[in-house]
Amino acid sequence: MTVYLVGAGPGDPGLLTVRAAEVLRRADVVISDRLSVAALLELAPAHAERISVGKAPGRVTMTQDKINALLVEKGRQHVTVVRLKGGDPFVFARGGEEAAALAAAGVAFEIVPGITSAIAAPAYAGIPLTLRHSSTSFTVVTGHEDPAVGEDGSVDWRAVAHLGGTIVILMGAARIGRIAAELMAGGLSPLTPAAAVRWGTRANQRTVRATLATLADHELLAPSVIVVGEVAGLNLAWFEGRPLSGRRVVVTRTRGQGSQLSAALRALGADAIEVPLIEIVAPSDGGVSLAAAVGRLGSFDWVVVTSPNGAQRLLAALPDARAFGAAKVAAIGPGTAAALAVGNIRADLVPEQFVAEALLESLPAGPGRLLVVRAEVARDVLPEGLRARGWEVEVADAYATVAAAVSQEQRAAIAAADVITFTSSSSVERCLDAVGPGGLPPVVACIGPVTAATAHRHGLSVEVAASEHTIDGLVAALLRWATP
Repeated sequence: MTVYLVGAGPGDPGLLTVRAAEVLRRADVVISDRLSVAALLELAPAHAERISVGKAPGRVTMTQDKINALLVEKGRQHVTVVRLKGGDPFVFARGGEEAAALAAAGVAFEIVPGITSAIAAPAYAGIPLTLRHSSTSFTVVTGHEDPAVGEDGSVDWRAVAHLGGTIVILMGAARIGRIAAELMAGGLSPLTPAAAVRWGTRANQRTVRATLATLADHELLAPSVIVVGEVAGLNLAWFEGRPLSGRRVVVTRTRGQGSQLSAALRALGADAIEVPLIEIVAPSDGGVSLAAAVGRLGSFDWVVVTSPNGAQRLLAALPDARAFGAAKVAAIGPGTAAALAVGNIRADLVPEQFVAEALLESLPAGPGRLLVVRAEVARDVLPEGLRARGWEVEVADAYATVAAAVSQEQRAAIAAADVITFTSSSSVERCLDAVGPGGLPPVVACIGPVTAATAHRHGLSVEVAASEHTIDGLVAALLRWATP
């Protein structure tokens, strides 16, 4: 098989290349470094072995020689290995050393380029590296010099000062004082604009703007991309000014369902932290009641589907859409209706409010036969209310929810966040079971009144509640909260 040396890009998951996503999705082993975004690892199959070999200033998890040996070892096991590296594997990322080790061992490899932070971080800070009339070139230099060379380092910074154009310095935050002094000694004006972009392209991106003489007066921490030149005086900021910029928001939806909410939050600047608290599994009867009901769909006057998960399970059990016969279909909420539409089933009724009580008011009174497709453990408001209105009601359990395992790292991420979002009552209860009320962020956001009522019942204060009980409504509510 092949070892893929993959550039993960600078941090924004949206900057991952199509080729990189493709090889990640069929990886058997993923070996990642510190700068790789955790969300990218979710692209790999669940069975894939995940190995972290990240380095941080003053801390080395695994030496480069051991990383090279690991790549060779895994590459010889006839599996697909992805070496996920921050930025581009061949731009100050030691990808060349790893490729050379694989070549020497006779292990097949492929290079998958990534977007380097040298270009992406300034762009996300609103700093163009070139301008047609003032800066026609840029130079990328490492500030992490070879310590074996001595205090003077291996880079002739005075010569760099004479190159003209824009200077981009990677891994230079800890040495910026000496670097700046050398650049000024080489002829650059102390008033030359300079900027440092930390965690460029991520939700926690922060930009420091100064001059060459004053940049070192600021606390600069790794990883930072430093830009020196006239272009650093431009402030075409767009990324850090988004309404949820810098907010850490926990998304508790099930794995695979959280992506829509996470994507919407990230587009608004939030750091979306996915911690699935529940998993969707087959009901305790193994789907017997649903299968039996599907065999008699045409005998019902109405089929009521209460959630997207129920809609998906119903479609999976459905041999043909014609099985509905003359039965009409009601869906609680546009998300459920959209899930049914995937199977070319158009909902005849979607109440204006996406709760069981609203559906009760919207449906006509009985008599007649009605099927409710729902979760195994759910509120009885709907079936009881329908029976009270003259309907003969049959309930088919389409799925069940169980608690997902929550790691210590995930507990810490929840506690350190600014906001936690809940899209169902079960997610509230599972979260409290996992971390307790003292382990929650200060702000609780709920998708609708039923979820909010569950949170209140457990003693939580709900600061954000969606008036429209959808993902879009929840995002809109968070926007109103963030921009009063």
